[in-house]
Amino acid sequence: MAILVTGGLGYIGSHTVVELLNNDFEVVIVDDLSNSEKFILNNIEDVSGKKPFFYPFDLKRKELLKQVFDAHKIQGCINFAAFKAVGESQEKPLDYYENNLFSLINILQEFKDRNITNFIFSSSCTVYGQADEMPIDENTPLKTPESSYGKTKQMGEEILKDFATAYHKKISLLRYFNPIGAHPSAKLGELPLGIPNNLIPYVTQTAAGIREKLSVWGNDYPTPDGTAIRDYIYVVDLAKAHVAALKKLIAEKAETVIDIYNLGTGKGSSVLEVVEAYEKANNVAVPYQICDRRAGDITIAYANADKAEKELGWKADTSLQEALRTTWEWQKYLEKRQDS
Repeated sequence: MAILVTGGLGYIGSHTVVELLNNDFEVVIVDDLSNSEKFILNNIEDVSGKKPFFYPFDLKRKELLKQVFDAHKIQGCINFAAFKAVGESQEKPLDYYENNLFSLINILQEFKDRNITNFIFSSSCTVYGQADEMPIDENTPLKTPESSYGKTKQMGEEILKDFATAYHKKISLLRYFNPIGAHPSAKLGELPLGIPNNLIPYVTQTAAGIREKLSVWGNDYPTPDGTAIRDYIYVVDLAKAHVAALKKLIAEKAETVIDIYNLGTGKGSSVLEVVEAYEKANNVAVPYQICDRRAGDITIAYANADKAEKELGWKADTSLQEALRTTWEWQKYLEKRQDS
């Protein structure tokens, strides 16, 4: 069965491609390389022993997307193709709305025209905004997200719900919390271009001496140590959830399915707790400085992922320290690659 994976050379996408290949799916990747690099394609093959099909173009180019659907008997899609930086989305909202929503609509149009179903959407816990109670489960009321990035995810979900209802399709909305870590092989990991927007790559680059200090955005939040709290989930655990969600959709007999799952560990860690855990896991120092809060950030978010465990048979069971250890191994791999 051929599965289209958009953004398949990106961080979560590349790990999910490996898990799909390990489960004997044929994988067709479309990635415009705006936030990824071509060598990841070779590393996917090294890790999995299988080679996915790859097309390098922007999904807003409808004519090229049609050619991919013409060339392959695609029977499902996992959509990772999106700009994802919270801070940047506040500075460039139109770029985020255009990229994240137009590309989604183009794929769905092909699904409608070709009578294809089984669509998995890479969503985010940002759709909950600042929830009133913790942990966050799937029944937690959605609020207007703080960032334009979060708004594109919420809009994407609404588009997909309407799509599934109107055209009798099967969809799964996966609301991630904070993915971290790298593949155990150390050949796949988060590869930010330029200055990292996410915490862990910035911590890693600071530990490696690439950055002088980690910027901790705010220490005046109403949390035990004053820094923001998030639910950090190991990326390989997250990738496996996508395969479980896809298999469930394929097995569903109903014409119309709208599945929604939170994907997290159920435990929150503050920024300073993550820094301390990173230092312990890798025996390195991470100097940091406290800065003003960053626009669009919320105070606290961690998941109740019981529904995913019950319905998908999936659970995130990798510890924070182990996930952080793999991140450091990935950094060492990148340094060796640059030196060679």
